[in-house]
Amino acid sequence: MNIVLLSAEYWPTPGGVGDYTAQLGAELALTGHAVTVWTIQSGQLVALDPTARHHVVEAYGPARWDWSCWRAVIQALQQIQPDVLHIQYQTGAYGMHPAINLLPWRIRRLAKRPRLVVTAHDLLLPYLFPKATLVRHWVTRRLLEDCDAAIVTNPDDLAALVGPPGAVTNTAAETTARFTGELKTSPLLIPIGSNIAVQPPEDYDRMAWRANLGVQPEELLIAYFGLISPTKGLDGLLDAMLLLPAGFRLLIIGGEAPAPQDRAYAAALRARIATPELQERVIITGHCAEAQVSAHLLAADMAALPFADGASFRRGSLLAALTHGLAIVTTSPQTPVNTNSVVPVLTDGVHVRCIPIGDSPALAAALQALAADPPLRVRLGQSAHALASLFSWPTIAAQHQDLYQHLLRSS
Repeated sequence: MNIVLLSAEYWPTPGGVGDYTAQLGAELALTGHAVTVWTIQSGQLVALDPTARHHVVEAYGPARWDWSCWRAVIQALQQIQPDVLHIQYQTGAYGMHPAINLLPWRIRRLAKRPRLVVTAHDLLLPYLFPKATLVRHWVTRRLLEDCDAAIVTNPDDLAALVGPPGAVTNTAAETTARFTGELKTSPLLIPIGSNIAVQPPEDYDRMAWRANLGVQPEELLIAYFGLISPTKGLDGLLDAMLLLPAGFRLLIIGGEAPAPQDRAYAAALRARIATPELQERVIITGHCAEAQVSAHLLAADMAALPFADGASFRRGSLLAALTHGLAIVTTSPQTPVNTNSVVPVLTDGVHVRCIPIGDSPALAAALQALAADPPLRVRLGQSAHALASLFSWPTIAAQHQDLYQHLLRSS
């Protein structure tokens, strides 16, 4: 089977969707499929080998993530003629432009076309023009309905697609799609896996790694992992650090997200960390290779992931912390528990400790309670690791393979 994964976010741009695409592509390639990742680099559509992210297999025509991408993608499709084109959709990665939303509509008009699949990594609406809410909903629905199959990665987004009509606004003031009526094809729920395997450098020694970070043996090291952006709740985590006694250190694993507003947010956050109250207590690594991220997570005593929109299994950073067996404090999920979901439930007191969104005193109290109870940290870490084992990449790849084969049989 010849499979193309189309993603706006991919190496060298940092981000969870790009890492997800590489992991999925590499796992599908292990099963014998021909897999390439198509993205735009330096104004040109290129195909890359997901088993070696830096290796460009082919370069196609000039393109940007606007209407010009149509011509480049269609010419590449006619040249390669893949069996499946699988769009990895994250609105912001495509510049909030609707061209990607309507691309499947255009491809369906080709004399010979691949089966079309889309994974909605989020349901944020693209920007068109002011007061265009209904049209923005329409173009998002077009993307999902013009593909032969649509995938969501978590129960939250599934609820948004099949739940009551209306609009949902999260705590970061970003509008997501919730549609009136059922989609023509029911979306399929396939969760993501951890983008960071437990694979530190070969010579890894935990105490030596902590010492290199400047962390003393008696200090409690709290890990935060992920891009620095407003939805991650880092400003509240810094507030919590000011409420914790001496002996607590914070390790921020990651750098800023590429969007201009995220860069501005990260700059303000770094300026705050440079103040006397925090500069000796907070360490920022910047963007790291996977092995370094794994080593940092293993060096920590616990993790804090206070998402501004609640914990969700669509967060690769949460799955990475679970995979590394950390005791985690995070914010309560925002979607009511669905006992019929194929995705397990993240349970407070079993897998993680949950706090209300935006409650820095509660975050500080939960971290202090974990610091004072090492056996509880061990129990939570063991349960977290067991939960993460349910999100394995071979299982995820097999679910995709089954879907692709079903679509090809029914074409």
